[in-house]
Amino acid sequence: MLFLKMHKQLHIDIHSFSYKKGGIPKDEGGNGGGFCFDCRGILNPGRIDQYKSQTGKDLPVQEFLETQTRMPEFLEGIKKVISITIENYLERGFASLQINFGCTGGQHRSVYCAERTAQYVREKYPNAFVTVTHDEQPQLN
Repeated sequence: MLFLKMHKQLHIDIHSFSYKKGGIPKDEGGNGGGFCFDCRGILNPGRIDQYKSQTGKDLPVQEFLETQTRMPEFLEGIKKVISITIENYLERGFASLQINFGCTGGQHRSVYCAERTAQYVREKYPNAFVTVTHDEQPQLN
């Protein structure tokens, strides 16, 4: 008799957050946690007047992060790390994984990382269900 493993769809819950305001988001997926990446080692666009009122979803902030910081290198490392776990979770039929990105205010670097990571995961793992929540920027959700 052939037994087929029941595969649940893996839900990947991605958050941007502020270390100073709300702190690391609680994992509601039942695993007790997941990845948490600290974006504060990347130059903060929020220190520059022209970017203060913008977020990581705004093109000028994105261009700044991509050309004036080590953000591309940072994200490449994250992709390598999370891919190992995502592939393992998909193979094992796990239901959820949380990936968090924190920075000082939850506005520029963490928002950018959450958006870029969601884009990467959706393209590479189309059978996973991805949600993005910007804890300090609810108007972006």
